[in-house]
Amino acid sequence: MIKVDQEKINEILNRGVEEIFEKENLLKKLQSGKQLRIKHGIDPTGPKIHIGRAMQFWKLKEFQDLGHKIVLIIGDFTAQIGDASDKDAMRKVLTEKEIKENMKDYVKQIGKILDLKKVELHYNSEWHKKMKSAELLRLAMIFTAQQTIQRRNFKERWESGKPIGLHELSYPLLQGYDSVAVKADVETGGTDQLFNLQSGREIQKHFGQKPQDIITLKMLNGLDGRKMSTSWGNMITILDEPHNMYGKIMSMSDNLISEYFELCTKLNNKEIAEIKKMPNPRDQKAVLAKEIVKMYYSEKVAIEAAENFDKIFRQHELPSKIEIFETDKKIYPVLDLLFDSKLAESKNEAKRLVEGGGVQIDKEKIEDWKKGVELKDGMVMQVGKRRFIKIKIK
Repeated sequence: MIKVDQEKINEILNRGVEEIFEKENLLKKLQSGKQLRIKHGIDPTGPKIHIGRAMQFWKLKEFQDLGHKIVLIIGDFTAQIGDASDKDAMRKVLTEKEIKENMKDYVKQIGKILDLKKVELHYNSEWHKKMKSAELLRLAMIFTAQQTIQRRNFKERWESGKPIGLHELSYPLLQGYDSVAVKADVETGGTDQLFNLQSGREIQKHFGQKPQDIITLKMLNGLDGRKMSTSWGNMITILDEPHNMYGKIMSMSDNLISEYFELCTKLNNKEIAEIKKMPNPRDQKAVLAKEIVKMYYSEKVAIEAAENFDKIFRQHELPSKIEIFETDKKIYPVLDLLFDSKLAESKNEAKRLVEGGGVQIDKEKIEDWKKGVELKDGMVMQVGKRRFIKIKIK
């Protein structure tokens, strides 16, 4: 038996929550003092977890703090299919090698939020790789083609003549079976996951298990106003450097401030209401940025990120801490330098940055991407307004 804390239960059932199935049943379970198995699955579609996904883990942390068992499933098998829940076209199919590379640091990132010693961790290839064709067909018999095709995104693709892969239709079956495999009492997910989560309930019934209750959480908008997504790149990741994380929040639209305070911070409603009284949205975003950096790093690091931001944008100075890039080269092709120093994720991106006028060395703009840079010890390379490296010649 675990301790029942009604205030914390209310927080779990309300903050950031879109909908609960079945709420009265879940409330009784939480008030019973019985330890529940709280399932959450995440597909490694990219190497970094963004703060929209991290919202799910903070909700799981609330359950964990009450003493419930978090059952985390990393979808190394389902990632090969790809969840079509929010996609208006077939997504790129990932190879096993890409998936392994993506999930290399997943558990470590999740450990920034959850106490991993108390987490039951699974990879869904544990059971899906053993599943026979006959078993998959029996799962498919639980649903009709109409049920699947009537999903909003499939319906839109069908009506516009866009292809729908048969493999995409099997995704809800596989995710639903995950709930059977771990005997889930509750599953959490985004609102776009509702069909998949409800599939879990139906498949559990088929296997004689009590159907899981479902909590769907509100979706966080990304920096461009669409849902935050790895595929779209409109994200802030929990591995972003503190100054970069802070800067992204400061640069976002003012109309996102309220939802970010509710969904991405641990401040209570009273504290948020006081911050919203600040007349200048920039000041509100400064508090927000500091709070978010503090959650993934520390208060000290958040204060440093704020000071660095002010130095760059208000005082037009260089930040006090700049990452060092060591090399023994005296002349370095600019695209190679941008890529090797991790200021750009690819040479194509490096080329776009130069052509867009976003690259400077010692405050002098680089205009020719074919150029070789003559390096000097201590020179500073800058991309955009927030990314810097200092050259150190070995």
